Amino acid sequence: MTDRQEPAGPAAQAPGAHDTVRLAVVVGALGVVFGDIGTSPIYTLQTVFNPSDPHPVPVSTENVFGVVSLVFWSVMIIVTVTYVLLAMRADNNGEGGIMALITLLRRSTGLRGRRAAGVLAGLGIFGAALFFGDSMITPAISVLSAVEGVKVVEPSLEDLVVPVTAVIIVLLFLVQRRGTAAVGRLFGPIMILWFAAIGTCGVAGIADHPGILKALSPTYALGFLAGHFGVAFFALAAIVLAVTGAEALYADMGHFGRRAITRGWLILVFPACVLSYLGQGALILEDPAHISSPFFLLAPGWARLPLVLLATAATVIASQAVITGAYSVASQAAQLGYLPRLRVTHTSESTIGQIYVPWINWLLMVSVLTLVFAFRSSAALAYAFGMAVTGTITITTLMFFYVARTRWRTPVWLIGAGAAVLLLVDLLFVAANLTKLVHGAWLPLLIGLTAFTVMTTWQRGRRIVTAARARREGSLREFVDQLQAGELATVRVPGTAVFLNRGKETAPLAMRANVEHNGVRHEHVLILSIQTEPVPRVPPDERIVVDDLGYADDGITHVIARFGYMETPDVPGALRRLDPATAEGRPQLDRASYFLSKIELRRGSAPTMAPWRKRLFIATSYITADAAEHFGLPRDRTVIMGSHIEV
Repeated sequence: MTDRQEPAGPAAQAPGAHDTVRLAVVVGALGVVFGDIGTSPIYTLQTVFNPSDPHPVPVSTENVFGVVSLVFWSVMIIVTVTYVLLAMRADNNGEGGIMALITLLRRSTGLRGRRAAGVLAGLGIFGAALFFGDSMITPAISVLSAVEGVKVVEPSLEDLVVPVTAVIIVLLFLVQRRGTAAVGRLFGPIMILWFAAIGTCGVAGIADHPGILKALSPTYALGFLAGHFGVAFFALAAIVLAVTGAEALYADMGHFGRRAITRGWLILVFPACVLSYLGQGALILEDPAHISSPFFLLAPGWARLPLVLLATAATVIASQAVITGAYSVASQAAQLGYLPRLRVTHTSESTIGQIYVPWINWLLMVSVLTLVFAFRSSAALAYAFGMAVTGTITITTLMFFYVARTRWRTPVWLIGAGAAVLLLVDLLFVAANLTKLVHGAWLPLLIGLTAFTVMTTWQRGRRIVTAARARREGSLREFVDQLQAGELATVRVPGTAVFLNRGKETAPLAMRANVEHNGVRHEHVLILSIQTEPVPRVPPDERIVVDDLGYADDGITHVIARFGYMETPDVPGALRRLDPATAEGRPQLDRASYFLSKIELRRGSAPTMAPWRKRLFIATSYITADAAEHFGLPRDRTVIMGSHIEV
């Protein structure tokens, strides 16, 4: 297990500078990671006691104590225990989230282990798909709930809620290209102020009714569940709002590291949220009429407008948590073969996980705006919110315990005890949210099923195309042997040809087409593979790795160009560092021609997939990032040789 955030540069080695860097990382994490879960107090208790709910919770002293206790222990068990203390220890080279767990599962050994891991990986893909639904709903409900606070201050401004929300959301997505670190530095101090404010308001409420502190005892939560199960069970569908953002903590681990997230949660975020929930509970006990908006009414009259403005800023930041989480999930899904190659921009020299994915950014923006204009209120969206969250949490818990058993050899008795408790809690939340299916919970399930279908279709289609392409390309070594033995009649023409290829196992389709159909090969042939390393930058003297493929005089050389994740792959620039002595002659790189193999997908008659899935796979292929632009190839010297493969 690793912690991705590492200070760079000599100054970072000094103790004082090191502490400053760590503090900056925690502040940055506060500005990105905790926005979602940190703004849950705005709408959680309000939703629980909402009289228009299909299954309302009556306001009574016993119910208020039970609900507040359930909120506290739900956050403690799901967020603190499941995610912060357990799941975040399971990382893939510092990356967190459900896709990281899938990567760990796929490394399982043994036939039975592979089968179980395959089933769980399928569940994991569905959990990742549900997270995309969460990434669309969170910005809509969070910003709407904050802007709706103006109705508490001035009811006549109600008509401005939706347009103001839309403007804020557009601006939020426009700043994403600046990078997670820049956004975190901007938002971090705001979130510190936010948590200080909600904690202070909570303390004021507790001071008026200190008896609410008894709700911290688990006996009130258990008593509420046992004595009023019918009411408590339906209440869970709203109480789950208190833990929304838990998966974002895990998915954003690659952006800031486990240590920074853990410290921020335990030292500031968790205590502030608990104080707010306790304070709101005390306020409702004092006057049940306050259930309409207990969060804002907890503040004194003069502070409500500033609190609305601060809440609006905080909910914008809440959206940031799931947006950056969606970038991480999409990037990891592409690496695992569940999505096409997407254009990914790395925005940090020191943290590999800080990325920006333009295609995902604009897709989320359009989806969020659609939800805002369709539902028009946070209350309408609240019924939909919990389903995506509880589904993802349950799948994450299940996968974590499997990883703990197979990879860490945790004793079975400990796995069984832990899984029984945590999964019981998760499944109770899932069951409660299923009761809201017709009231909006269908929405995240629909989004999740759609994303799941796209990802599994792409994985299946990619396997079919890869197998067909490998058969058509054939072995690179055998191809070179045939050329050397003269089995393939060719004419050697002057010049240098660079063929981009995935590796050195198979022959580039473009090169094979040149030889077999045109009967020509260039005097100098470089078969180039690009390799991205898990470091910011690769030293120039380590950039190139050369292999003569068994013949030192045939003019054919395999070259690996190594780049760091922060570097834009500049293929011509990398090849200029090639030593002519190792490249079998003096290739004329300033006039070299670059060849790309472009595959055109067509629907075939073979029963590889259902016809509708073939059409979906081909449609999804159109979002693949352009290779020539990505690798910095000169357009006037780049030749794209097409071939078609039927799926």
